[in-house]
Amino acid sequence: MNLILLGPPGAGKGTQAKRLEERYGLKQLSTGDMLRAAIAAGTPLGQQVQEILDRGDLVTDAVMLDMIAERIAQPDCDRGFILDGFPRTVPQAEGLDEMLARHGKSLAVVIEMRVDETALFTRIANRAALSTEKRADDTEETLRKRLGIYREQTAPIIPYYRDKGLLKVVDGMAEMDAVTHQIETILGFQSASAT
Repeated sequence: MNLILLGPPGAGKGTQAKRLEERYGLKQLSTGDMLRAAIAAGTPLGQQVQEILDRGDLVTDAVMLDMIAERIAQPDCDRGFILDGFPRTVPQAEGLDEMLARHGKSLAVVIEMRVDETALFTRIANRAALSTEKRADDTEETLRKRLGIYREQTAPIIPYYRDKGLLKVVDGMAEMDAVTHQIETILGFQSASAT
């Protein structure tokens, strides 16, 4: 089962993806982690990415899609994968569909974790207050900037997936276990917390 978790920064996508990975063996794929791993491994694609970053350029959609294609072909993705952080734009979503089709794969569902943006600021402030390590992105200014980018670039992919009949919505403001239960219900998994 292959899926995407969508939602603004601070919605809890990473937390939920990690839970699904631990409980059901779906592999969480964070594009940032994949970039770093490809560079560290010194693969041809990793070397290409390093050259792009050394020039100060952004990694192109084509390179990102090649990297995802390379990654999902690995055995730990056999049970399925969860994309976290990609796609971020409609052209990336279209490219992802084409790449998956070429590899005989498809998306089962796209889950939007809908949240109250005002409450995200409280969530980020609480996370910063409770954390012993200060995260660079745990500031109001950074969150405001990232939310603006999300609304402008990523939110338009929501109707793209809705029109394809793939979009499901969960209440991302619910308690963490309740969000997990909503996602498990959508995916047809019996909740591990209910056993």
